[in-house]
Order: sequence, then structure tokens, then C-alpha cells
Amino acid sequence: MTHHTTDQRTHDDRTSDTVHDLVGIGIGPFNLGLACLTDPVDDLDAVFLDAADGFAWHHGMMLDDATIQVPFLADLVTMADPTSPFSFLAWLKETGRLYPFYIREDFHPLRSEYDAYCRWAADRLDTLRWGRWVTAVEHDVTTDLFTVHAQTDQGPETYRARHVVVGIGTEPVVPEPLRGIGGPAIHSAQYVPNREGLRTAGSIAVIGSGQSAAEVYRDLLEDVRQHDYRLDWITRSPRFFPMEDTKLTLEMTSPEYTDHFHALPEGVRDRLGREQRGLYKGISADLVDELYDQLYRISARGAVPTSLRTETSVVDAAWLADRGTYRLTLRHEQLGETYEHEVERLVLATGYAPRPTSFLDPVEHLVARDARGRFAVARDHHVDRLGGRIWVQNAEEHTHGLTAPDLGMGAWRNASIIRSVTGRSVYGLEERIAFQEFGLPATRRSTPRPVTERAEVTA
Repeated sequence: MTHHTTDQRTHDDRTSDTVHDLVGIGIGPFNLGLACLTDPVDDLDAVFLDAADGFAWHHGMMLDDATIQVPFLADLVTMADPTSPFSFLAWLKETGRLYPFYIREDFHPLRSEYDAYCRWAADRLDTLRWGRWVTAVEHDVTTDLFTVHAQTDQGPETYRARHVVVGIGTEPVVPEPLRGIGGPAIHSAQYVPNREGLRTAGSIAVIGSGQSAAEVYRDLLEDVRQHDYRLDWITRSPRFFPMEDTKLTLEMTSPEYTDHFHALPEGVRDRLGREQRGLYKGISADLVDELYDQLYRISARGAVPTSLRTETSVVDAAWLADRGTYRLTLRHEQLGETYEHEVERLVLATGYAPRPTSFLDPVEHLVARDARGRFAVARDHHVDRLGGRIWVQNAEEHTHGLTAPDLGMGAWRNASIIRSVTGRSVYGLEERIAFQEFGLPATRRSTPRPVTERAEVTA
């Protein structure tokens, strides 16, 4: 495999007339997986661009004991190609960690392991172009080709391609009452670099309800006595929901359920999306139990300077610079009453939202949108009106359900994109894996009766 230096790539990409089969925009886990799966396909020319200097995955939450929430089989390639040299097991073998991982008997890799594995895979690929900030995607009607414009430290570059795959991921989001409040508040995405500074405060509040909030709370709770601060966890959820990962529920990440979900009316999908958030945006059940055990252990030495407040929303917030504190106006949703809470530091574990795709503005006329302005993503993940030329990764939760952000379905989605781009099944795609039927049984899928006709009800 040929590796180029950055300067060589810059020169080649500026002057080459190459027409790539595929240009990937963004190099997170999903497009990195696509790069791994396209690498051995001789007749598929792909290149991937990212503004960063190299691969990094959730470094702001890289806690020593944090694990990813899916088994190691949900790596970049295995669910599409178990024989791939880019598998997590191949990384373990090459780094001498295969037997320790085997003895550990835990299917869930450490978050730091998964990040190191992805960086190892990225280093083995010569199709990745770092330091490329994509500014625009254009389409030439005459040649029927896309031109992707990127800015680098050395100047602009252009790439021509027949297909574009957008995988730019998400960015931290802050609810309106907490937006732009100033002071030392941080999002959980920046927790680790700011952890030591937080511990010097007299009081800290963690705002949020998911896995990140729980991990931050656990980490700060461990030192609550040593550093003598008060710690509060404030969540608008009615309870600390564990992520549901029972086996029949996990079948909802199947191709069959995705088919069913995608075919539902938009309003029904939106309702289900709200109802199903706890299936993949909750807290791991083990962590919920660990938190209780941690509180119990600390309480054996006296009262714990902490509180856990559920059903509580932040409705207003202000940074009081003269006091060095935040004044939060909190509302208890069940009681409908508000009160104030003052705290020195805030950690906002308030989630993520899709990054804006303004670089697609020049081809907006080719992009399908729904009534709310979101991507109208086809079942095979394309979003263009040309019939399969612009694809998205993890931007289709509203059309495909909880499979969109699921690492375990990333390889399946990439295999599907490769099949569409090449016109053949390079990697086998399972069509049915679930024991459940999510819609009507096959024998009942028929034209509905007229509304005036009534069926008799028998005891």
C-alpha cells in the first residue's frame, strides 16, 4: 500500500484531472469505515476529506474506564467483512492485546481502545486527506460530475467525483436558556481538558440526562470529599433511564425494522423517534447501578454533598460575574413550580445535533427535503434528486430510526452505499435477520377494506 506525504498529496490533488468514483466529506467512524471497505475494491476510486489534522473521536470524554456502548463486532468493517485486515481483532493482534482482551471477557472495548483502533486504521489508508476544509460542492450538468472545493493551509484544492458521501457527524448543542450565558460553563465534549479546573470550584452542577451526564457525574463524585465541592445532577427526565438493550429490542436495529420505519408516514416516524430515544440515548444499566453503589460507599463515611434532581428543567440562567456564580431558574415539571439554584461551575451534558451542511448550498436544488427542511433520505441513504449520487451518514435518524447513529449498522450502511455506487454486491447484505415482524404479516398485506365496510366481531 502506497503512503504519500501531505505535501505530495497536496500537489497531486491540486493538479490532477482524476475523476474519483466517490469523495467522502468528513472522516468520522462511519466514513472511515467506508474508506476501509472501499480500499480493497480495485475498480472503486475513493478519496476522503476532513478539516482536522488527524482522526480523533470524543477526546473530550476520554475517561480511563469509559467503554463504548456496543460490542467490538461493531467496528469499522466486521459486520460487512469479517475477514477485513481493518478489523478490531486485527488491531488487537497487531498491538499484542488480543489475549488480554480475550481474558478480560468483556465484549465492550474501552473508549480509548476504540479511538486508538480507528487511528490505527486511518494510518493504514492512503485515501484520507486531512487538513481539507470543504467549502462547496458543485454539480456540472454537462459532465454530470461533482466538484468538491476544499481549503487547506497551502491554498484551495478541488476534487471531481461521480458520487459524494457526507459524513460530517454532529456538534455539541446547548438548549436556549443556557445558550451564550458566558462564564466558565463547558459542554461535556470538553470535559476532560477542563476537569482539574472544575475540581477547584466550591460547587458544580451537571445538566443532562444521558450517558455523558452519568459519566461526568460519576467522575466528579469520586473526588467530592477530597476536593470539598458540592455536586448536583439536574435532569428534566422523570428518572435515570437505562438504555434498553434486551435482545428483542436490539432487533430494532435490523434491516427489517429500518424498512418498516422508513415506510411510515413522517408524523408517525417523528413520534416514534421521540418515544424511542431511551433505547439508545439512555444510560447503560451497569453505570446506573455503579452510581448507586458509589453513592452508598461514599455515604458510609457521612452525608454525601450531592443531589440528584429529576423532572427539573432549566428555564433561565445568568452568569453573575461579581459573585463568580451562575443563577439557575429551575422548574419542577411535575409540580409546575420554579425555584433558584446558585452554582459556581456548569457542565452541560446536553447532547449533540447534526452539523450544518452549508457546503451543499450550490447543489441545494438537487437535494430532497421534507416538510421541515430536513434531508428526505431514501431507504438506501441517498438524498439527491438524481437517484443516488449524494449520500449521508448518520443524518437520517428521522427517516431510518435508531439505526442511523448505531455503530453496529455502520458497516451495513457502507456496504449498501458501495453496492449502489458500483452496481454490484461487493459485500453481502443481510435482508432479514429478525425473528419479529414489524408490520403486517405477509398474508395480511393487502388493499384495505372500504371505510364503510365493517368486520364482525366474534367472541
